[in-house]
Amino acid sequence: MKLSDFDFDLPAALIATRPVRPRPAARLLVVEENGAGERLSDLHVRDLPDLLGPGDRLVLNDTRVIPARLAGTRERRTGQGTSVARIEVTLLEPRPEARWAALVKPLRKLGEGEAIRFSDRLSARVEAIAEGQAELSFNLTGPDFDAALAEAGQMPLPPYIAALRPPDAQDAEDYQTVFARRAGAVAAPTASLHFDEALLARLAARGVAFSHVTLHVGAGTFLPVKVEDVTTHRMHAEWGEVTERAAAEINATRAAGGRVIAVGTTALRLIETAGASGEVRPWRGPTDIFIYPGYRFRAADGLMTNFHLPKSTLLMLVSALMGRERMARAYAHAIARGYRFFSYGDASLLLPARRDPATECRARA
Repeated sequence: MKLSDFDFDLPAALIATRPVRPRPAARLLVVEENGAGERLSDLHVRDLPDLLGPGDRLVLNDTRVIPARLAGTRERRTGQGTSVARIEVTLLEPRPEARWAALVKPLRKLGEGEAIRFSDRLSARVEAIAEGQAELSFNLTGPDFDAALAEAGQMPLPPYIAALRPPDAQDAEDYQTVFARRAGAVAAPTASLHFDEALLARLAARGVAFSHVTLHVGAGTFLPVKVEDVTTHRMHAEWGEVTERAAAEINATRAAGGRVIAVGTTALRLIETAGASGEVRPWRGPTDIFIYPGYRFRAADGLMTNFHLPKSTLLMLVSALMGRERMARAYAHAIARGYRFFSYGDASLLLPARRDPATECRARA
């Protein structure tokens, strides 16, 4: 497989810089695989209760995005006096001993041991610089750090949105799911941004069940694939957890013949990691699972997801689920009909042909 196999032309006008309101008003392209080939349906997210029903289970990623973008200053005393320079920091992931890995601009002018001041309450010391990143130790930890970060930080919008407009106060609401609970992500599980409390209630009334898992989405999700042979690409690792309860719920749904539908590629990657044996098991730790065409899905029966970047690992993932040519047709359909792309854009519901449980049992045996 070549990287060019996953390329397509996207008009810049289709890159969404703001979400629609209300959230479930976003458009939904339903892609269904059946014996006759495929069916494409142009609907809206608010139509989900008509598409799902008793026995179906949605798997939701309850990670919470932190305001990981910080603007600060560093002071340096020289023979000519004190120089002050502006420093931009994007937190990437926590490290041991209450440190954080971070992207820093300009990194080349920063030295180990220097201090960066972000507000009257929050500052950090540069502990190490390596591989284009800095490791920072902050003056606060725990709830004090969380509170100071909330005051000083901004939401870390994806690069393709940040290039078109700066983040603002509205993004603090727009770039967070209504069921966000466990802080730690520096990017949102964007398919989940289409849900509000009213839609969740309608789905529950329809008999749809929910399971919550956690995958703290890292900034590496936006890193481009740089190898032409995509099978040699190495994924960034992200921390996740599937609890004993969530694993039991997913296994029970599958055993009863219901559909397990992941909301977002993050939830899908996590349950596939936990389900590598053919049964979803409680799981906690970093995952760097890379799903591309040829992968055999073991846990997910479907996926709700936004429309992804050309040449991205996420486009490879949806192609693994539905087939590369089918997804190419679906994306061409979406572009022709003006669907909005990327994090604040519209969504798709991908439903491959149902697997035969008997065949899978024989395969595991």
